Amino acid sequence: MTYVVTENCIECKYTDCAEVCPVECFHEGPNFLVIDPAECIDCAACIPECPADAIYAEDEVPDDQKHFTALNAELTRHWPVILRKKAALPQAEEFKGKKDKLPLLRRDRP
Repeated sequence: MTYVVTENCIECKYTDCAEVCPVECFHEGPNFLVIDPAECIDCAACIPECPADAIYAEDEVPDDQKHFTALNAELTRHWPVILRKKAALPQAEEFKGKKDKLPLLRRDRP
């Protein structure tokens, strides 16, 4: 099992989770983070650190968010690893908890 970053992270990109990860499995895009399923060791250290409640165990991802499992795996191949906490995006509080943010996901390199 691995952990998956879901839609709640889009346009927020809190990075508290990346700093506590013991195996460097988080990758950073312009407005979203993803978890590399090949690197994740299922420690769950990231879950309580996410202010947006965007991280789920793979078998607990809500049905309407299941596509984020494949998206995490895909984007880890294109985005760099993030190791340290950075400031959240300026609009993070405004977007935290909003629905239907997938169209806002930027796939380019940060």
